[in-house]
Amino acid sequence: MRVSPPSSSPCLHGHGGKVACAVAACLALVTFLVVALDPRTGASSWFLSSSSSPPGVVSSLRPTARGGSNGGGAPLLATSSYAAGGKAVLFREEAAGGGPAVASFTKADSGYASVAPAPALAPESGFDDADSPDGTVEVRVPLMQGRVDVKLERVELGLAKARLVIREAIRNKDKRPPLTDRDYVPVGPVYRNAYAFHRSYLEMEKLFKVYVYEEGEPPVFHDGPCRSIYSSEGRFIFAMEMENRMRTRDPELAHVFFLPFSVVKMVKMIYEPNSHDMEPLRRTLSDYIDVLSTKYPYWNRSLGADHFMLSCHDWGPYVSSADGHLFSNSIRVLCNANTSEGFNPSKDVSLPEINLRTDIVDNQVGGPSASRRPILAFFAGGDHGPVRPLLLRHWKGKDADVQVSEYLPRGVSYINVMRRSKFCLCPSGYEVASPRVVEAIYLECVPVVIGDDYVLPFSDVLNWPAFSVRVAVADIPNLKTILAAVSPRQYIRMQRRVRTVRRHFMVNGPPRRFDVFHMILHSIWLRRLNVRLHGQD
Repeated sequence: MRVSPPSSSPCLHGHGGKVACAVAACLALVTFLVVALDPRTGASSWFLSSSSSPPGVVSSLRPTARGGSNGGGAPLLATSSYAAGGKAVLFREEAAGGGPAVASFTKADSGYASVAPAPALAPESGFDDADSPDGTVEVRVPLMQGRVDVKLERVELGLAKARLVIREAIRNKDKRPPLTDRDYVPVGPVYRNAYAFHRSYLEMEKLFKVYVYEEGEPPVFHDGPCRSIYSSEGRFIFAMEMENRMRTRDPELAHVFFLPFSVVKMVKMIYEPNSHDMEPLRRTLSDYIDVLSTKYPYWNRSLGADHFMLSCHDWGPYVSSADGHLFSNSIRVLCNANTSEGFNPSKDVSLPEINLRTDIVDNQVGGPSASRRPILAFFAGGDHGPVRPLLLRHWKGKDADVQVSEYLPRGVSYINVMRRSKFCLCPSGYEVASPRVVEAIYLECVPVVIGDDYVLPFSDVLNWPAFSVRVAVADIPNLKTILAAVSPRQYIRMQRRVRTVRRHFMVNGPPRRFDVFHMILHSIWLRRLNVRLHGQD
């Protein structure tokens, strides 16, 4: 069944950047004051109903009015920051009563401090109507010779206005007709708040600017895999290199700064096979940040809070720990969105893992209706990691309705079996991410996510329970009971919603509005709205 026009995704990289200069011998340490905020009790949510600034925060961008009309107020996730012992620290946590503390990482003068306990399950956050505590991460930027950084203030003022517009959209989602759009109008239960998401997306298109550092040469920089289980990494790097609308060549106009390295290429070019020594990868990244922070002022002025990296490799989280500020402050866009490894959903982005075998995506898309799917649930894959052995032990070869195996017999098509299944099981392997989630969405098979520590992609705007099933590892023995309890009518609704949400996971060449490339950018946009930079003498 044909569901969309042919979609090809060429991934031919070219970069005209200069060769990275030698690493600076030492960096000038700049003192940053991170203003303490006032977290209050409440559930975590991206956009807040209150916008008043916390006591003691001095903002050069703060409008004269306070309260609901304050566009410069804090609109996002429950966060707090503090300065301790005169050392630069940026710390994020859930407010009291709002869920478990999110893992944090601080860098002291003597080295790396310990990581705070990670949550057992990442708190959900997004466009909803839950009350939330006020507070954004405030970073004071030292000014040269007392001069006001007019361009920085202009950038922050634009973000403040966007916060106000989005906050108003949340309040009025039921009182206004859907926004007009030439391409697509988000509606329905697949979204946590369709109206607010649409308004935020339009604000992003109007305002958001990304600066891509030109330093570094391919293949480790400005390059990445485009046909593999790690293709999300290479496809985004390539699309960002070719982007015209939201990419800026002037760093003074940028809202975020992209560090265009590829962990997959680092592993291929730098890692010594079977050495179990990842230090050369960490050293490469640390040296790269040293070069950028010496040549430009942008990393130092925010401690990396307005910078982002992207990696689909399993080692992405570990490599990012090469720099304490990158780990704790920067936006890390990771396929391995594992909260047990320090993934922080208040600032990090869950990257969909997409296994592209060819440049033509449409042959992996589409599937029959529910009545033509005789298999209740299906999984085939390697026996590795902590979850899959449990799944195989309980279900391998034991039930015709729940077809679980390690590998399919020769001549049996994996994709065809998925198309004949109502539910596609997506257990984590060695890492929590699995390409099966997107494969299931492509093939209109309702995904069943099995795992306890995985933050699902775009969960700040997508209402995953409306079109998927989440099963705790402890409930693997009850899989059939859980899935069989979904009525035929309910399943038809869920499958229809899978078809609706698929556009947000599509890889297009060139990218199209609302596709996976733009959804990744929108997730980064939301997290940049969580940070406010303020000049100080």
